Amino acid sequence: MAAQKINEAHEHIAKAEKCLKTSLTKWKPDFDSAASEYAKAAVCFKNAKQYEQATDAYLKEAEYQTENKTLFHAAKAIEQAGMMMKEQKKMPEAIDLIEKACMMYMENGTPDTAAMALDRAGKLIEPINLEKAVDLYQKAAGVFENEDRLRQAVEMLGKASRLLVRLRRLDEASVAVLKEKNMYKDIENFPMCFKKTTVQVLIHLHRADYVAADKCVRESYSLPGYSGSEDSVAMETLLQGYDEQDEDQVYRVCNSPLLKYMDNDYAKLAISLRVPGGGAKKKKAAAAPQGGAGGAPAEDEDDYEGGLC
Repeated sequence: MAAQKINEAHEHIAKAEKCLKTSLTKWKPDFDSAASEYAKAAVCFKNAKQYEQATDAYLKEAEYQTENKTLFHAAKAIEQAGMMMKEQKKMPEAIDLIEKACMMYMENGTPDTAAMALDRAGKLIEPINLEKAVDLYQKAAGVFENEDRLRQAVEMLGKASRLLVRLRRLDEASVAVLKEKNMYKDIENFPMCFKKTTVQVLIHLHRADYVAADKCVRESYSLPGYSGSEDSVAMETLLQGYDEQDEDQVYRVCNSPLLKYMDNDYAKLAISLRVPGGGAKKKKAAAAPQGGAGGAPAEDEDDYEGGLC
């Protein structure tokens, strides 16, 4: 089966090369037909799992689609070449090709396709390079935002925010979450604004910036329905416990279902939050068997990490 597909691929390449030849009666190469034959060859190579040859064929297709001024199809071919690079475990090269394809989609006037390709690239690279994934998700968000597609933009921003928290780039995460919150406000999704306020508070407290955390809650009272909501009560209780260095109170809020069942990265922020100078009350609340102010928090975090992951 594989050998048959490889032979088919070479037949298509031979036809493509014939299309490119000129003669006395044929003055111009037939780029359109050549691109079509290379596309067929690429599919045959892919089916035969000859990914390196498939990559070359897709890039040849892209070259002739570009010559033929069909940029959208050229970009599609380059993106497919990127996917073949992924199959070869060459992720940086794969992402480079997909980003190149995105530039061509933009040039062609199809930004939505570019943004979706950036999102796919982010998902591909996320398991091995969080920093690059953040960059790709933020680029995708920017493209969607420029097209006034705020729902798609805020989804991309949310992916970037979570990864920034995972990377402990909390200053950048606080900016990203604020932007998310403002977008949700623009599209009048107020319950999500409440959730983003909670995330803001956790990030700021981990940055040891109580004033910024308190300000986020105060400003959120202008949102319809926030006053008296479960989210606002929890944040008021958390801030009071943090300010008064009451480990019991902070522990109760951070381990409540409201915070514990947020997105994984934010739940970890909640469960690992400590108040300055605290420890004794937390140890008692957690019923830790070992003494010492430092033992209990580390044990709590280890228990959580094991259960979560």
